[in-house]
Order: sequence, then structure tokens, then C-alpha cells
Amino acid sequence: MHPIPRRRALGLALGAAPPLLAPLFFVRPGLAASGFSGFLASVGAEAERSGVPAATISAAFSGLSLDPKVLDLDRHQPEFTLTWSEYAADTLTSDRIAQGRTLYASDRSLLGRIAASYPASPSVLMGIWGLESNYGGNEGGFEVIRSLATLAYGAGRGGYFRSELIAALRILAHGDIAPSAMLGSWAGAMGQPQFMPSAYLAYAVDFDGTGRRDIWNNPADVLASIANYLVQSGWRAGESWGRQVLPPASFSPQLAGGGVTQPLGAWSNLGFRTVDGGPLPYASTSARLLMPGGQSGPAYLVFANFQAIRRYNPSDFYALAVGLLGDLVTT
Repeated sequence: MHPIPRRRALGLALGAAPPLLAPLFFVRPGLAASGFSGFLASVGAEAERSGVPAATISAAFSGLSLDPKVLDLDRHQPEFTLTWSEYAADTLTSDRIAQGRTLYASDRSLLGRIAASYPASPSVLMGIWGLESNYGGNEGGFEVIRSLATLAYGAGRGGYFRSELIAALRILAHGDIAPSAMLGSWAGAMGQPQFMPSAYLAYAVDFDGTGRRDIWNNPADVLASIANYLVQSGWRAGESWGRQVLPPASFSPQLAGGGVTQPLGAWSNLGFRTVDGGPLPYASTSARLLMPGGQSGPAYLVFANFQAIRRYNPSDFYALAVGLLGDLVTT
């Protein structure tokens, strides 16, 4: 039984897990709202030195106050784990699969155009889109500037959130989104891909040439941005993330997990087969074995592209669910 990382369990509870989210933080004791305005002035001065116009800072910080709900969520993040079967039941739902199939049918032409520029697998794009925001249905309703300012001022690792707040101001300065429309999770992850502001600056794409990188409302920008993220994370064009396999009747449990990576030919020699009992293809492709439910559960051989998915969220459960959801949606 493999526990799901705490931050991913939190993401399930909230409906989305932001990529590049920092470790969990705790509110500093003795937090005083009275010092918040001085803190904002300090951040504003730093942002202006980095090139953000004063007018942008003034508009973003006008009337800003601490968000007590964000502080409460940061302070009381749940500590729990899920088994693979529980996690799969939560993520690979019939409604999510059906909605994904409908969207895939309508967006196939768009996905083809995106793949020509950012050659990541359309199925994996659909999987990430579905898990991160339920295809845009659950982006989070928190004002990102307010959330980040609250966390930067009140969290135990405020330096991380301060840098993300300045990155968010840079996004506003570019004109991609208005402060009131910059919505996301309570921790600052934004839009349908749930990018933190620094990830947005690094990977967001204006795919349809509108002059704005709109990951909140524009499916073309959303999917192209996810594809760019994967490509920049090492995605290998034309290769899969992995596949379910049938293990031999007896084998060493030490083969499962991250310890052993070897060519498919070597796994085949050990007795591993496709789910229909056939030989494994692509004998030279390197793979590692995952058995997330233990030896009595399903087995998967995962390839290099699996690691690109883990760059989005460093959890085997997450990457596996992305791959499986994408396959279910697109086949």
C-alpha cells in the first residue's frame, strides 16, 4: 500500500493540486494585520524595482486586506493518506471520463494543431486538464493576489509566496488578466492548468495569438500551456507514458517501485506480458515497474515520459492517474 503524498491528498480535497506548489506552511505566531499595509509597500517597492509599473501595483493592492479563510486553510491542512484504489476511485470517475470524451471529440482538431507546435501526447493533456480543474469546472474562486499576499505575509515560508506574488504582479503588468479575474486556489495556483505565477511566466502560451495568455477561459491557451510545460519537462515525442502489464506468477517484489529500470526486453524475459497475454513491444525501451496496490493489484511499466508528468506533480499516483484518465478519454 503506497500512501499518497500529503499535498496531493489536499489537492483532492480542494478539487485541484497546483503544480510547483511549495511544501506546507504554517502561520507565524503573533500575526498582526496592522503591519500588512507596510508589508505591501515593501513588496510593491521590490516589484517596481524589478520593472512592474507603479500603476499596476497600485491597482492590484488597492483595498487589499488579509484573507482569514486562506490563513485558516493554511493552518489546518489535513494530514491523511489514500490507497491507490481510493485515489483511483476519486480521480477516475465515470463522470470525469464521460466529460473528457465529449471534450476530446470536440477539441481533436485543436489538439492536433497544438501537437504540431508542442509535441506532447493529447491524451496526457486531457488527463492533466481533467485532474487539475475538472476540465475548467473547478479552477478555484480565490483572488490570487489576495491569497498570495496573505500567505507571503502570514505563512511560515513567506519568501516563497512573496516571489510568487511579484510574479503575479508581472502577469498583471503584461495585461494577460485583470486583478479581479485572476482567480485560483487558496494557495495561488491559477486557472484551468493550476499554474503558480512563476510557472505561468515560464510556460503559459498565447496559442491563438490574441496577445493574452488566457489560462482561465481559453481552452487553446490552456492545453497549449500544459503541452509546453510537458515538452519543457522532457517529454519525448511519439512515446507513451507507460502501459498496464501482466506480471509472471512469481517475481521479486523488489522489482516494483523506482529501484529497477531496464529495457522492455528484459521485463519480457522475466515473464511480463501485455494485458491480453501478448509479447511486450519496443524491446529496447527502458521502463520501471509500478504496482501501486501491492502485488495483488494491477502492474504498470512506465517510461521516461512518466517522469515528465511527475514534473507537474511529483507523485506516482498522480502521474499514473493522468496517464490512465487520458487513455480512457481518448481511446
